[in-house]
Amino acid sequence: MADPSTYRPAPGAIPTSPGVYKFRDAHGRVIYVGKAKSLRPRLSSYFQDLAGLHPRTATMVTTAASVEWTVVGTEVEALQLEYSWIKEFDPRFNVKYRDDKSYPELAVTLNEEYPRVQVMRGAHKKGVRYFGPYGHAWAIRETVDLLLRVFPVRTCSNGVFKRARQVGRPCLLGYIGKCAAPCVGKVSADEHRELAEDFCDFMAGRTGNYLRRLEEQMQEAAAELEYEKAARLRDDIGALKRAMEKNAIVLADATDADLLALAEDELEAAVQIFHVRGGRVRGQRGWVTDKVEDVDTAGLVEHALQQLYGGGESVPREVLVPALPDPVEPVREWLSGLRGSQVDLRVPQRGDKKDLMATVRRNAQQALTLHKTKRASDLTTRSRALQEITEALELDSVPLRIECFDISHLQGEDVVASMVVFEDGLARKSEYRRFQIKGFEGQDDVRSMHEVISRRFRRYLQEREQTGEWAVPEAVPEGAAEDDRSEDGPRTEDGRPRRFAYPPQLLVVDGGQPQVAAAKRALDELGIDDVALCGLAKRLEEVWLPGEDDPVVLPRSSEGLYLLQRVRDEAHRFAIGYQRNKRSKRLTAGELDSVPGLGETRRQALLKHFGSLKKLRAATVDELCAVPGIGRRTAETVAAALSSRTPVAPAVNTATGEIIEDGPQQAAEPVAAAHRTAPSQETP
Repeated sequence: MADPSTYRPAPGAIPTSPGVYKFRDAHGRVIYVGKAKSLRPRLSSYFQDLAGLHPRTATMVTTAASVEWTVVGTEVEALQLEYSWIKEFDPRFNVKYRDDKSYPELAVTLNEEYPRVQVMRGAHKKGVRYFGPYGHAWAIRETVDLLLRVFPVRTCSNGVFKRARQVGRPCLLGYIGKCAAPCVGKVSADEHRELAEDFCDFMAGRTGNYLRRLEEQMQEAAAELEYEKAARLRDDIGALKRAMEKNAIVLADATDADLLALAEDELEAAVQIFHVRGGRVRGQRGWVTDKVEDVDTAGLVEHALQQLYGGGESVPREVLVPALPDPVEPVREWLSGLRGSQVDLRVPQRGDKKDLMATVRRNAQQALTLHKTKRASDLTTRSRALQEITEALELDSVPLRIECFDISHLQGEDVVASMVVFEDGLARKSEYRRFQIKGFEGQDDVRSMHEVISRRFRRYLQEREQTGEWAVPEAVPEGAAEDDRSEDGPRTEDGRPRRFAYPPQLLVVDGGQPQVAAAKRALDELGIDDVALCGLAKRLEEVWLPGEDDPVVLPRSSEGLYLLQRVRDEAHRFAIGYQRNKRSKRLTAGELDSVPGLGETRRQALLKHFGSLKKLRAATVDELCAVPGIGRRTAETVAAALSSRTPVAPAVNTATGEIIEDGPQQAAEPVAAAHRTAPSQETP
């Protein structure tokens, strides 16, 4: 590990001009490329105290052995030079795109005497009309195959075309009517060029007039009893409509735009791009990015724009992004220079473009989820991740069972916790558990974590005692093992609960030192000393161990860090889902919801039988017993619960002011509660 002070430039040696800089390692390899509006403050920021740097930046500057820079005239030149150097040197600490290939496009070679329709990749050529890009070459060929019936432009190579002219016989497409056969003089060069231009007009979105013209010709042919011609035109219209269906209109104003959206977490980001031409989605592409450097959403957008347009991709009039690069003007100027005219780079705020951006964002989220699923399902990767965790945390054995706990609440209300289980690196959802915090009121994540860990392992000790495998320690206070009935799980044939029978090899808590200390205290109180413990702090992805002043920082590319983060995120998702569900039930609960022993089925049966809560409140115990499924004990409980409460204000019709005396399910549904005369309180 190098000391950055050994290669720090002398004070005043760094210019204040715009420029691009390179960090090299001891072997002279470029490991990072960056740009700056002013080189001096940017480079100086890398040589501050390592404790103040982001962990990824600290790793980069300690890996490097030298730094050099190149001064340029403007920020736009810096942007261009940065991209070219990243492509040339492929630095390990720059954002990397796993999918860096060129995408196929539909090209019409209008620069040739006999224009040709073909699939092309790479940089654009002068005089060639491009449509796309498409995600797959077969998608282009399907579209072309439909259109060749109406626009029989040549698709053969120059060698095949030359050979057909020499022998005076067209190829198979010429015989079946999918090529006008200019090679043998069936059409002149001008007539064939007109076909190619019509093809381009149709692909550009000018379809309405052409379809109407074909329909008129079909009607005329039918009126003149030329039924074969009319049938051929009918089939041509059908082929064109099928081709149009493959490119549905999404923007009504025939917009040419590229929409870029991101889905990201702490380690990776997925980039999705929709290419809209003539108001239609002509193509889609996507990348998965390793967030090797410390970069925010705006920075990812800038890198994606460099990747997309730096290789010669055509720039449309509008480029819509989720966040603007900072600063935005150099990027906008660079794009305008590539296009040759003004480019509108902005974030959509309303209307169809904002809706389409939401669709692109959903595709990005799906791509990121699919990528993570594929990564997690790889056995070799999981094994490497578990081994890295074992080595980094100095565990005695590989943690084949990992449990993670997270606390969730909304401003101190509905405080809940989750427990998720990963076995052999995969989620074991049947083992997931959820808890309600019952020991105190209010917001205290540390105290909540202590309570949940205590309850989980107290139940574990109880179950071990029942099997005779473990004696309950004297430290367990009498009566402290009681839990909610909701946490009672399936039982074996002898009635023993099975929910907490297995201990984890590694216990992970969502949080830093305070949460780890609380969990450690809970384990110590129960006398458990054979379960490894760590905490994962979300801000910098630091792994905290009990009693340690400094965290364990796993390498950025570590599969072990990825697995820990996935476990933590799953616990967070599960806790939030439970908290939201609990809060929703609390806000929509009616008077019958809190009656002990009365489930949803019998609540609905009571309301259906009596028609309203008012009539139900006035019913006697015998009348309640007449409802199917309601026994005398339950009827007495319902009657006692309803009689002990003050009736709520009657429902009213807000349009007429009429009091609704006997509305069905009165006061039991949130819709009715919204029309009370008493003022309602806004939920947080």
